[in-house]
Amino acid sequence: MNSRTESFRHAMLLLVGVVLTLGCSDPSSGPTAAPAAAPQPLLNEASSDRVGFGFEGTVRGFPTGEVRLTGGGSYAPESATNTADTETGVASGGGFDCVASVAQGRLAGCAAGEGVRWDAEQLLASTTFKCTGAADEALKPAATDDNTVVLQADFYRAGDGVDESFTAQMIVSETDIADDIPGTQTLWVQGVGCGDANVHFSR
Repeated sequence: MNSRTESFRHAMLLLVGVVLTLGCSDPSSGPTAAPAAAPQPLLNEASSDRVGFGFEGTVRGFPTGEVRLTGGGSYAPESATNTADTETGVASGGGFDCVASVAQGRLAGCAAGEGVRWDAEQLLASTTFKCTGAADEALKPAATDDNTVVLQADFYRAGDGVDESFTAQMIVSETDIADDIPGTQTLWVQGVGCGDANVHFSR
Protein backbone atom coordinates (compact mmCIF):
# COMPACT_ATOMS: atom_id res chain seq x y z
CA MET A 1 0.00 0.00 0.00
CA ASN A 2 1.53 3.27 -1.06
CA SER A 3 1.59 6.40 1.11
CA ARG A 4 -1.19 8.16 -0.83
CA THR A 5 -3.59 5.23 -0.32
CA GLU A 6 -2.66 5.01 3.35
CA SER A 7 -3.31 8.77 3.86
CA PHE A 8 -6.69 8.54 2.12
CA ARG A 9 -7.69 5.50 4.25
CA HIS A 10 -6.65 7.34 7.41
CA ALA A 11 -8.67 10.41 6.47
CA MET A 12 -11.78 8.32 5.74
CA LEU A 13 -11.54 6.57 9.11
CA LEU A 14 -11.34 9.93 10.87
CA LEU A 15 -14.39 11.20 8.97
CA VAL A 16 -16.45 8.12 9.85
CA GLY A 17 -15.46 8.49 13.50
CA VAL A 18 -16.59 12.09 13.58
CA VAL A 19 -19.95 11.21 11.96
CA LEU A 20 -20.55 8.36 14.44
CA THR A 21 -19.65 10.56 17.39
CA LEU A 22 -22.08 13.28 16.32
CA GLY A 23 -24.82 10.79 15.52
CA CYS A 24 -24.62 9.11 18.91
CA SER A 25 -24.33 12.24 20.99
CA ASP A 26 -27.22 13.28 23.24
CA PRO A 27 -28.77 16.40 21.73
CA SER A 28 -29.97 17.50 25.17
CA SER A 29 -26.49 17.38 26.68
CA GLY A 30 -25.53 20.86 25.50
CA PRO A 31 -27.10 24.18 24.67
CA THR A 32 -28.91 24.46 21.39
CA ALA A 33 -29.58 27.58 19.43
CA ALA A 34 -33.12 28.90 19.65
CA PRO A 35 -35.02 28.76 16.38
CA ALA A 36 -34.79 32.01 14.49
CA ALA A 37 -37.82 34.18 15.07
CA ALA A 38 -39.79 35.27 12.04
CA PRO A 39 -38.97 38.88 11.23
CA GLN A 40 -41.63 41.24 12.52
CA PRO A 41 -42.63 44.04 10.17
CA LEU A 42 -42.01 47.56 11.40
CA LEU A 43 -45.19 49.51 11.98
CA ASN A 44 -44.20 51.93 9.22
CA GLU A 45 -43.93 48.93 6.85
CA ALA A 46 -46.88 46.95 8.19
CA SER A 47 -49.28 47.91 5.45
CA SER A 48 -48.92 47.62 1.71
CA ASP A 49 -51.71 50.21 1.40
CA ARG A 50 -49.58 53.23 2.19
CA VAL A 51 -50.49 56.59 0.71
CA GLY A 52 -47.85 58.99 -0.58
CA PHE A 53 -48.31 62.75 -0.68
CA GLY A 54 -46.50 65.96 -1.48
CA PHE A 55 -47.48 69.61 -1.17
CA GLU A 56 -46.39 73.23 -1.28
CA GLY A 57 -48.43 76.14 0.03
CA THR A 58 -48.99 79.03 2.40
CA VAL A 59 -51.50 79.37 5.25
CA ARG A 60 -52.96 82.45 6.93
CA GLY A 61 -56.28 83.65 8.32
CA PHE A 62 -55.80 84.11 12.06
CA PRO A 63 -55.21 87.66 13.36
CA THR A 64 -51.45 87.44 12.86
CA GLY A 65 -49.01 85.31 10.95
CA GLU A 66 -48.42 83.59 7.66
CA VAL A 67 -46.54 80.32 7.25
CA ARG A 68 -45.13 78.73 4.12
CA LEU A 69 -44.69 74.95 4.01
CA THR A 70 -43.37 72.32 1.62
CA GLY A 71 -42.94 68.60 2.08
CA GLY A 72 -44.62 65.24 1.94
CA GLY A 73 -44.05 61.60 2.77
CA SER A 74 -46.16 58.49 3.20
CA TYR A 75 -48.59 57.09 5.75
CA ALA A 76 -50.77 54.07 6.54
CA PRO A 77 -54.31 55.45 7.10
CA GLU A 78 -55.46 52.51 9.23
CA SER A 79 -52.72 53.21 11.80
CA ALA A 80 -54.01 56.72 12.60
CA THR A 81 -55.02 57.35 16.21
CA ASN A 82 -55.73 60.28 18.51
CA THR A 83 -54.24 58.44 21.49
CA ALA A 84 -51.24 60.54 22.50
CA ASP A 85 -47.70 59.18 22.20
CA THR A 86 -48.79 56.18 20.10
CA GLU A 87 -46.53 54.97 17.30
CA THR A 88 -48.24 55.33 13.94
CA GLY A 89 -47.36 54.49 10.36
CA VAL A 90 -46.16 57.84 9.09
CA ALA A 91 -42.89 59.13 7.64
CA SER A 92 -43.23 62.75 6.67
CA GLY A 93 -41.46 66.10 6.81
CA GLY A 94 -40.36 69.14 4.89
CA GLY A 95 -39.49 72.81 5.11
CA PHE A 96 -41.29 75.71 6.75
CA ASP A 97 -40.79 79.39 7.39
CA CYS A 98 -42.82 82.15 8.95
CA VAL A 99 -43.49 84.70 6.21
CA ALA A 100 -45.14 87.00 8.78
CA SER A 101 -44.75 86.81 12.58
CA VAL A 102 -47.20 84.60 14.46
CA ALA A 103 -48.48 85.96 17.78
CA GLN A 104 -51.15 83.39 18.72
CA GLY A 105 -51.63 79.66 18.97
CA ARG A 106 -49.07 76.88 18.89
CA LEU A 107 -46.61 78.77 16.68
CA ALA A 108 -46.73 81.99 18.73
CA GLY A 109 -43.29 83.56 18.78
CA CYS A 110 -42.26 82.48 15.29
CA ALA A 111 -40.94 85.73 13.84
CA ALA A 112 -40.93 86.66 10.17
CA GLY A 113 -38.01 84.97 8.45
CA GLU A 114 -37.68 82.21 11.07
CA GLY A 115 -38.17 78.52 10.43
CA VAL A 116 -36.22 75.68 8.90
CA ARG A 117 -38.08 72.37 8.82
CA TRP A 118 -40.95 70.29 10.17
CA ASP A 119 -41.51 66.58 10.71
CA ALA A 120 -44.50 64.43 11.60
CA GLU A 121 -44.69 63.23 15.19
CA GLN A 122 -47.95 61.26 14.90
CA LEU A 123 -50.62 60.37 12.35
CA LEU A 124 -53.92 61.55 13.84
CA ALA A 125 -57.26 59.91 13.09
CA SER A 126 -59.15 63.22 13.12
CA THR A 127 -59.27 66.79 14.37
CA THR A 128 -61.47 69.88 14.34
CA PHE A 129 -60.22 73.22 13.09
CA LYS A 130 -60.88 76.83 12.17
CA CYS A 131 -59.38 78.78 9.30
CA THR A 132 -59.72 82.25 10.81
CA GLY A 133 -60.14 81.80 14.53
CA ALA A 134 -63.16 84.11 14.49
CA ALA A 135 -65.67 83.50 17.27
CA ASP A 136 -68.51 83.02 14.79
CA GLU A 137 -66.60 80.55 12.59
CA ALA A 138 -67.88 77.01 13.06
CA LEU A 139 -65.46 74.24 13.98
CA LYS A 140 -64.93 71.97 11.01
CA PRO A 141 -64.03 68.24 11.15
CA ALA A 142 -61.21 66.54 9.24
CA ALA A 143 -60.24 62.87 9.24
CA THR A 144 -57.30 60.91 7.85
CA ASP A 145 -58.17 58.82 4.81
CA ASP A 146 -56.75 58.13 1.34
CA ASN A 147 -56.82 61.78 0.26
CA THR A 148 -56.49 63.69 3.54
CA VAL A 149 -53.77 63.42 6.18
CA VAL A 150 -54.03 64.87 9.70
CA LEU A 151 -50.70 65.20 11.49
CA GLN A 152 -49.23 66.19 14.83
CA ALA A 153 -46.02 67.89 13.72
CA ASP A 154 -42.88 69.40 15.22
CA PHE A 155 -41.50 72.66 13.78
CA TYR A 156 -37.86 73.70 14.08
CA ARG A 157 -36.17 77.10 13.91
CA ALA A 158 -32.47 77.66 13.24
CA GLY A 159 -30.57 77.73 16.51
CA ASP A 160 -32.85 75.28 18.33
CA GLY A 161 -30.94 72.27 17.00
CA VAL A 162 -32.76 68.94 17.33
CA ASP A 163 -35.19 70.35 19.91
CA GLU A 164 -38.52 71.28 18.35
CA SER A 165 -39.42 74.95 18.59
CA PHE A 166 -43.18 74.41 18.22
CA THR A 167 -45.67 71.53 18.06
CA ALA A 168 -48.94 71.94 16.18
CA GLN A 169 -51.46 70.01 14.12
CA MET A 170 -51.55 70.10 10.31
CA ILE A 171 -53.98 69.01 7.63
CA VAL A 172 -53.05 68.34 3.99
CA SER A 173 -55.85 67.34 1.60
CA GLU A 174 -56.57 66.85 -2.09
CA THR A 175 -60.05 68.30 -1.61
CA ASP A 176 -61.47 71.46 -0.05
CA ILE A 177 -61.57 71.02 3.73
CA ALA A 178 -63.52 74.24 4.45
CA ASP A 179 -66.43 74.85 2.10
CA ASP A 180 -67.68 77.65 4.36
CA ILE A 181 -64.55 79.72 3.59
CA PRO A 182 -64.20 81.50 0.20
CA GLY A 183 -61.84 79.77 -2.19
CA THR A 184 -60.35 76.29 -1.89
CA GLN A 185 -58.61 75.30 1.34
CA THR A 186 -56.35 72.24 1.15
CA LEU A 187 -53.75 73.05 3.83
CA TRP A 188 -54.14 74.03 7.50
CA VAL A 189 -51.79 74.73 10.40
CA GLN A 190 -53.18 74.99 13.92
CA GLY A 191 -53.39 78.58 15.14
CA VAL A 192 -52.28 80.07 11.81
CA GLY A 193 -55.02 79.31 9.29
CA CYS A 194 -55.76 77.69 5.94
CA GLY A 195 -54.53 77.99 2.37
CA ASP A 196 -54.87 76.63 -1.13
CA ALA A 197 -51.78 74.47 -1.59
CA ASN A 198 -50.43 72.57 -4.56
CA VAL A 199 -51.18 69.03 -3.33
CA HIS A 200 -50.66 65.58 -4.81
CA PHE A 201 -51.60 62.19 -3.29
CA SER A 202 -50.63 58.80 -4.74
CA ARG A 203 -52.03 55.38 -3.85
